[in-house]
Parts: sequence; C-alpha cells; structure tokens
Amino acid sequence: MNTNAVKNVVIVGGGTAGWVSAALLNRVLGKVLNITLVESEEIGTVGVGEATIPPIITINNALGIAEKDFLQATQGTIKLGIEFENWKKQGDSYMHAFGGIGKNFPFCDFYHYWLKAKDLGETSDFWDFSLNYQAAKQNKFSKAPKIAGTNMPGLTYAYHFDASLYAQFLRKLSESSGVTRIEGMVNSVEVNDENGFIKSITLKDGNTIAGDLFIDCTGMAGLLIEKTLNTGFEDWSHWLPCNKAMAVPCEATKPISPFTRSIAHSAGWQWRIPLQHRTGNGIVYSSKHMSDEQAKAVLLNNLDGKPLGEPKVIPFRTGRRRKQWHKNVVSIGLSSGFLEPLESTSIHLIQTAAIRLIKLFPHQGINDIEVDEFNNQAKIEIERIRDFIILHYKVNERDDSKFWKECQRMDIPETLQHKIDLFKATGKLFREQDDLFTEIAWQQVLIGQGVIPEDQHALADSLSKEQLFELMKNLKILIDRSVEQMPSHADFLTQVSR
Repeated sequence: MNTNAVKNVVIVGGGTAGWVSAALLNRVLGKVLNITLVESEEIGTVGVGEATIPPIITINNALGIAEKDFLQATQGTIKLGIEFENWKKQGDSYMHAFGGIGKNFPFCDFYHYWLKAKDLGETSDFWDFSLNYQAAKQNKFSKAPKIAGTNMPGLTYAYHFDASLYAQFLRKLSESSGVTRIEGMVNSVEVNDENGFIKSITLKDGNTIAGDLFIDCTGMAGLLIEKTLNTGFEDWSHWLPCNKAMAVPCEATKPISPFTRSIAHSAGWQWRIPLQHRTGNGIVYSSKHMSDEQAKAVLLNNLDGKPLGEPKVIPFRTGRRRKQWHKNVVSIGLSSGFLEPLESTSIHLIQTAAIRLIKLFPHQGINDIEVDEFNNQAKIEIERIRDFIILHYKVNERDDSKFWKECQRMDIPETLQHKIDLFKATGKLFREQDDLFTEIAWQQVLIGQGVIPEDQHALADSLSKEQLFELMKNLKILIDRSVEQMPSHADFLTQVSR
C-alpha cells in the first residue's frame, strides 16, 4: 500500500476558480478522491471575468450542463467576438470575431486571396467574409452547425455571463455530486518541516482541515502558493503597463448585442459586456498615466445605462507565478498570475489548469516529473496568450497620448517580434502546438490595427483577377444571405428564458 497516494484534495477559496476546479475534478475523479472546498462569505470575489471564449462550451458539456439551464442561471447572453474600438487610431474599429473568415483553402489561408484581390482593386472589407462579424453587428444568432447548402461552418460562439452566478451554479452542481463545502476563513497554515509540503489549514473557528494536495484559489492574495511557499512572481508590467481596473455594472440596454466591446482610451481601455439583467463595465488603466478619479470619470461618462453601484478599484500586477504547481500546492485562477481580460482568457485559464491537473494528477504521490511537466505546459500557454495581448498595445498608430506612444516604442518578447516580422514581410502566420489563438485570430488583430503584409502566398497568383473578384462576390452574397435568414439574438434569449 502506498501511503503517499493522493486521496484528499482541499481547495482553498471559492469563486469561479474554486468551483470550476471542484466541479471538473469531481466529475472526472470524484470516485477516487475526497474533495473539500473551503471558502468564506466574508471574502468577496473580483468577479470581472464575465466574457468567455468558445472552449467554455466544451467544458460545460463535459460537466453535463444544459445550455438553457446555464444561460438562465447566469443571466447569460451569446458572444460572437470582441469589437476593438480606437485601438489603431481614434475612430477606427475592427473585430476579433470567432470562427472562420472566407473559405478554407489547402496550404493557403483565405486572407492571402483577399489581399491579392485588394491589390487588384477589390473594395471589400476583410470582415465582409466573417459570418460571425456580420451576425454580431446585425444582432443575429443561430445555432445551425453549417451554412445552409454548404460544408462551411455556422457561427462559432461563447458566452457573456455573471461570473458570481456561474460560481453559485457550479457550487450547487458540485455539492449535489459529493463535494464538501466548509465555510470559514483561514487563520493559519501548517507546513511539514521535512519536505516543505502543506499539511493542513486551520480556520478562525479552530477547525483544522488536512489534505494531500491543496489547490490555491485565493485570488491575488496567493495565500498558499506565495504567502506560505514563497514561490516567486515573474513580473510582465514592462510589456503590459496597465496596473489597475475599475468595475461597475449598469442597467441593461436594448438590443442586447452578441459581442463584447473593448474601447481604448488615453491610458487603457474600457470593456462593455451585455448580460440579460445588466451590462458589465470596467476600465483597465495605467496609474502612471491616469489617476483613479480620471479613470472613474472616463468610465462613468461612457456607460450606456444608469450605474448600479459605485465603481470598485482593483489593483493588479501582470505576470505569472514562477511555478504554478509547487510542492503539494497547485495555484489556479488569479493566484497563479494575472493577464488583463482583453481577450477574455481568465476563465479559460482556470479551466485549462484544472484539466491539466486532471491529466497529470499525482495518483501515487507528488512526482517531480509530473510537476515539472505541468509547470512547463502552463508557462508556454500563458506566455503565448501574453504575446497576443501585448500585440494589441504594440501595433497601435495613436499619437494622442504618452501612454500609446510608449507602447509603440516598447521592446517586446522575441517570440512576438518574430511573429510580427514574418507577417509583415510575407503574410504568413503559424499556430504553434496548443496555442490558444488561431492564425485567423492573429490575422484579425494585425490587419485591424494596420499591419498589412508586403507579400502574399504564391497560390494567390493562381487565380485570375476575374476569378478572385467572382470568389469575393459569391462568398459575400452567401454570408449576407445566411445572416439575413438568421433569427435575432433577442429571439434566442427569449426562447432560453422560458
């Protein structure tokens, strides 16, 4: 018998990170583990992660969650992409729309043909060929898997939802399936002097909870991973200079748009996330370039409804924990690091960390090889997302503020610089293994912010001008007709709320 086998998992902290971790672990390993979650009603959650990306659908399906139940419980809406306003220049906008653009071709992406057609005088916009973009801007939504009469995929979507309601929903699901929840605030942490592992936590009421593996979901406090184990933090603020956020909900406005808005301001950007019962708003900013009072004024002056509270300031430091898993503690959520919610990756990183833990679960005790593999995968994942977010700041053309000019001049990671240089020179992009963002995502941000390649793929020359123009015309007609036939987003929400 192996006395080091991991049987008792203790999750410290609730919120989205805690309950997603509990729900996934319990769903997959609940028959062989005892899962306990400790949280305190006295400690609030940040709760800004209300916009998601398409992989959340896979997670909800894995948990056996019906979409209708989920949307009702979380006041959720559909998200087809993120519209970026003022990021290139004041007054400009583009969308990082989910799903494909144009038609898939072997060996050569559609946008090479579009670029060639543009050189020959074609006047279409890149997003004329995005089904998601056209539906989003017309407030349409349909769950059809294919465009009628074709093999081209239908809409790719994610959700907007109330993160606190999602946590409550997952809590009910988890507790009904065998997860034990204990109410209480941690007073002390006991560490094994021989190996540095955490043995137990003691609550303010004196209750002691022992565990074999601890999951730190205590947010930016990092109670176990940092305050107890002193794991260390890799700071990325020299690449991502915003260090504060301010959030406030406002009354919902109609129609409810099926996309997130990201509106750049003089020293950061503002999010707008439409839910059924309210709109989530916030501003992310650099305190070096904008005071709290200035940020508050910008935020409140740009709401599209009556504020439902006082704006709440959330200071943060961008970067990652040097080891997401250290000793017998795995940090998940904000305890593992922070990337601003520009591309709605916060909840996704929670989900992938929980899945990674399941795949590398230490069945017969903590194994350094498994820990190292977990940390290596986590490092690669967050660094690639980091590069994508830095891209938005780096390739701006704004000249109206010191903040944006400094972003243009800043040094960036070599991995990102190579990607930009390759695209500028050749129009080529490559998705590395397990990279979250597809080539089409990179294309949209680069083209949307004014980075136009100097060359196209050789295959784009294989079509004549007439063939290229005919291709563009037919694709645009197909997409326009498909969107025209779609029901409205409002109709869909009415159906799921019944």
